[in-house]
Amino acid sequence: MNEPVENWDLARAFLAVLEAGSLSGAARSLGLTQPTVGRQIEAFETRLGVPLFTRSRHGVKPTQAALDLLPHAETMAAAMAALERSASGEAAEARGTVRLTVSELMGAAVLPPMLTRFREAHPKVALELVLSDRIDDLLRRAADIAVRMVRPSQAALVARHIGPVPLSLYAHRDYIARHGMPATLAQLASHTLIGPDADPWLAGVLAAKSTPFSRDLFDLRTDSGLAQFEALRAGYGIGGCQDALARSHPDLVPVLHGDFRMMLDCWVVMHEDLRTSRRVRLLFDHLVAELTAYLKPQETRPGRIPAPAG
Repeated sequence: MNEPVENWDLARAFLAVLEAGSLSGAARSLGLTQPTVGRQIEAFETRLGVPLFTRSRHGVKPTQAALDLLPHAETMAAAMAALERSASGEAAEARGTVRLTVSELMGAAVLPPMLTRFREAHPKVALELVLSDRIDDLLRRAADIAVRMVRPSQAALVARHIGPVPLSLYAHRDYIARHGMPATLAQLASHTLIGPDADPWLAGVLAAKSTPFSRDLFDLRTDSGLAQFEALRAGYGIGGCQDALARSHPDLVPVLHGDFRMMLDCWVVMHEDLRTSRRVRLLFDHLVAELTAYLKPQETRPGRIPAPAG
């Protein structure tokens, strides 16, 4: 690079072309004309002193220099998004935008009623919800608040430990009616099992907990926690589910409840610079209270465990 990149418009055009794969697609996403985006890319290449794309009739292809630049441009984009969110409301007022990142399962199956209650209490706060099982780096300000199932290791973060998240085996009562209830862990091998595909983190957790499960045993493999949960609800087979989530779905019955249980950890995290932002702090405290109540142990409801079929 010949000189520092100071023009965000050029970097934004660069990211748009990378994402769209063409100047025309980038122009549509940015609300600009194709010649304007083309000039911005040429200006960016001139400023950096390297070609960023090779052009053909079929579109554009990023050069290695462009791929090397990508993470830095993404950092700029995250910083600009954080700046815009900060400018969307005064720090001391309960208005503006808060960006929240959570896992796919938590964001789709657990948080909606919690966020609804927050909206009713603070109607001037807009929420941006990012469903991602990837651990976003709050230090890059890709989000304001994160709900994580691992202990945060970064400095400069404010983290509140909610508590352990028990995860046990469950099945839909229709599946148990069709296939019976396994009496031992060994009998699981003759049942239809739902589990992860290539998730290295979850595979590591299963190995660390010395569980009897491995990828080859799963008849339905997916790294989507939401897809696993919906398959469980559809009666596909036996799979893991948060005990707290299963409590809200009476048709899910525990399987070998005394023989298998895993513990995850729930944390609510935000960047320390946002402690004085009223809207961020309000959502942070709201999530802490709601998730604490969600994870509070409850007695198993009577009749949850059906008699084995046959």
